[in-house]
Amino acid sequence: MQEYDIIVLGTGIKECILSGLMSLNGKKVLHIDRNSYYGGESASISPLEQLYKRFKVPRPAEPLGRGKEWNIDLIPKFFLASGELVKILVHTEVTRYVDFKVIQGSYVYKGGKVHKVPGTEEEAHASDLMGMFDRRRFRKLLLFALNFDVRNPGTYQDMDPNSMSVRDLFSHFDLGLDAMEFTGHAIALHSSDSYLDQPFLETINRIKLYSESLSRHSASPYIYPVYGMGELPQGFARLNAEYGGTFLLNRAVNEVVMDNGRVKALFLCKQLICDPKYVPNRVRKVGRVIRVICLLNHPVKNTHEAQSCQIIIPHTQANRKSDIYISVVSGAHNVAADGVYIATVSTAAETGNPEREVQPALELLEPIMQKFVSVRHLLVPNDDGKRSQIFVSRSYDATNHFEAECEDIKDMYRRITGAELCFRGAKRHQSHNSDEDSR
Repeated sequence: MQEYDIIVLGTGIKECILSGLMSLNGKKVLHIDRNSYYGGESASISPLEQLYKRFKVPRPAEPLGRGKEWNIDLIPKFFLASGELVKILVHTEVTRYVDFKVIQGSYVYKGGKVHKVPGTEEEAHASDLMGMFDRRRFRKLLLFALNFDVRNPGTYQDMDPNSMSVRDLFSHFDLGLDAMEFTGHAIALHSSDSYLDQPFLETINRIKLYSESLSRHSASPYIYPVYGMGELPQGFARLNAEYGGTFLLNRAVNEVVMDNGRVKALFLCKQLICDPKYVPNRVRKVGRVIRVICLLNHPVKNTHEAQSCQIIIPHTQANRKSDIYISVVSGAHNVAADGVYIATVSTAAETGNPEREVQPALELLEPIMQKFVSVRHLLVPNDDGKRSQIFVSRSYDATNHFEAECEDIKDMYRRITGAELCFRGAKRHQSHNSDEDSR
């Protein structure tokens, strides 16, 4: 019976990233998926006809371009240009396999209209989200965030980032409610207002990350893979294969068998990493997420004809507990036919009628040619996996950015290896031929 250091079940983005990192660390990895394609819950669907088939929606009378022009992401997530995922991509050199383009705009909804999110002093000066005095105060907060360094107390301005709340920080800079709202939700990317009573360290670092990411690409702080998210699992699969990993697609996994604390079935392994759908008895439901994929024949209003953009609707603007997210991509990222846009709306479901909850977002997108609606349970592992050595990822949350998923990857890496995921001074192992290469 063949033995591996690690077996990975499922080829979702998080599983493939961890699989690649483990191979990079010199581990012998076997990666299995019950599907014939990469991506799992976060797959890219192509051609377009497969999307209609998957959601059991009648096909349109007139074809929308050629089917193979389309790569529709079931769970689109934008990346901050200076964020953790980009660091992982650079560290692993998966950037050799995947190309990226900048997202053309970052917007926030207020008072029935979409507004550009100000991320620089110049944008703050011109923003219609704030009055004259708030613009000046917001610029001072931005300057504080950009100069802030947790290792240098001299940058704290006599405020303790580990005890002073975000609410008190905003009060210190005398920010108005409107400025507080878009700063907390569209820049620091908090999905609810619970952050206001937490120490400001995390929030000020988030504001700094947003601003630093924006400085790389003036249009917005976000980037996205050309041909869609499905490129990432395949890129990390290639990395895994390069370092000796073995992949088995279209292989059913019925159950996980344990013997003296080790996974035992067709293969033996010391540790198991898996998508929550593979181990239903080891996860619990903590909520639901609704996603609505919309096909449009026009750019979203008030986004300056952007071919791609992010829009956040803060929960207070929709009388909800959590924010609503809209991601828009198009042929500019080679994911849709010319002249067609893919807008995906997502949020945490709070009632028995989730589609009604996202109506404010859908109204922004009208007219909509076709909608594809899904409601999925949000699954989390029952334990940290250290005792069983079975490490389960969390389901993808409702946000349309990758920051929370990166935290899950880093947390899993820490539990699996006992070490922090560190990029400084790390050296890649010498690659060797994989089982795939030798066939």
